[in-house]
Parts: sequence; C-alpha cells; structure tokens
Amino acid sequence: MSRTVFCRKYQQELEGLDTPPFPGPKGMDIFEHVSKKAWQEWLSHQTMLINEKHLNMMEPSSRTYLSEQMQKFLSGGEYDLVEGYAPPEGP
Repeated sequence: MSRTVFCRKYQQELEGLDTPPFPGPKGMDIFEHVSKKAWQEWLSHQTMLINEKHLNMMEPSSRTYLSEQMQKFLSGGEYDLVEGYAPPEGP
C-alpha cells in the first residue's frame, strides 16, 4: 500500500512520494507534506521556467529564484507562469 500525505498544495490526502526528493530538512518537509501529484507538476513547471526564462543553473540567483518559485508552487500560493502557457483543463 502506498503512503499518503496531507498535501500542502491540494489540501487533501493524496499519495506521497516514495523517497525525499533531496537530502536535508527541505527534502524531508517536501516528503512529509507534498503529494506525488504536486511534485510531478512542479517538476514539469520547473522545466518550463528554466527553458522559457533561459535560467543558468550554475548561477546562484537562478537557483534562488527556482527555490522561491518551488515554495510558492507547492504551498498553493501565486507563482510565476510561463508566458503564453495555459494549464490543461481539469476533468
């Protein structure tokens, strides 16, 4: 049986991640409070931000920006969208 978490983004019990996404307290916080669905959506959104905004992940400012956007996205707050992108309509 898969483990469930009360997802910070969706405010409901959903399937949790199998392992923390990275080491340390931030990874454990995500593991304990973010669903697999929200994390997968963040990874897709992160890729779009990196590509569309031409972020260089070697630059500390780009990593800081992505970290801030991740916190906003996963907490259900307002986050930067990619210009011209419209999320798919739900069922």
